[in-house]
Amino acid sequence: MIGSTALMRNPSPKGLPPPPGAQPDDGATPQLRAADTEMARVLKTKPLRMASDSQSGTIAYWKHEPLHDVVEPMADHVIMTYPAGSQALERRSGKSAAISTARPGVVTIIPAGSTSRWDIHRSMHVVQLYLPQRTLLRIADEAGTVSPGDLLERTGHPDAITSRLLLSAADSLEGSATLDTLFRQQLTDLLATRVLAAHAGVPAAPQPIIGGLSPMVLRRSIERLRSDSDADVSLAALASDAGLSRFHFCRSFKESTGLSPHAWLRQHRLEQAMNMLRETDEPVVSIAAALGYSTQTAFAAAFKKLTGETPSDWRRRTR
Repeated sequence: MIGSTALMRNPSPKGLPPPPGAQPDDGATPQLRAADTEMARVLKTKPLRMASDSQSGTIAYWKHEPLHDVVEPMADHVIMTYPAGSQALERRSGKSAAISTARPGVVTIIPAGSTSRWDIHRSMHVVQLYLPQRTLLRIADEAGTVSPGDLLERTGHPDAITSRLLLSAADSLEGSATLDTLFRQQLTDLLATRVLAAHAGVPAAPQPIIGGLSPMVLRRSIERLRSDSDADVSLAALASDAGLSRFHFCRSFKESTGLSPHAWLRQHRLEQAMNMLRETDEPVVSIAAALGYSTQTAFAAAFKKLTGETPSDWRRRTR
């Protein structure tokens, strides 16, 4: 668990409170705190960056100090990974104990409704996903798999795929609001699919792709993505417009175009940026704002990541 110190307001001298007897069905049990609230209490700080989506979950990036406390039951599953470094993790739940290492490529999972004592002896960075049970149930239903059992507790468990997906989600917490939101929505669904496959009591087995979008539906989806208005280009809106679940829309869109919806939109925005840089004298900061980036720095970083050049360097070279 990346630097997640759990605090108990009035710790018992004999140790932990007894674990809850049952998993909450949708995180709606009144006595359970939202994961972001409990993590803020335990870590005694605010996240460096955080973004939330009501239909998927919340991604948060933290840096916290040493931690010796109890994480109380939460309404959401918490899946976390560690961007860098190596740090010992000690976790106790009832009579069981786990000692592991927080490092890149491993994940820690705190199932909703569970409680455990954590001891982390140095400050650390951690990326956390707060995943509602309803999201897991939605993904299981859309993928045509059996309903998930309880998630398994994991402490520094090797899982390079989940770790990489979480770190990618953290990278999207700044920049273009539209692009980043769409990217996080896709990643959260991918993460939920991965968690079902690797860390649930009943592993999920997604159905194979059965085909792409029809020409008419694909054209309508692309028109929505290309829109320069305030059109809703969330994954939910795109999928609803196509008459598909989010899960199947993403798979079918990629089957049709070779790109995910986010990658397609990112490529489209890059082409718009290139045209504006080449054909107009608009300042880079104005182009960044026109394309929905929060700052010129965020736009320049995204542009360079895709082209290898800053917008200003690219403009000078191509004129």
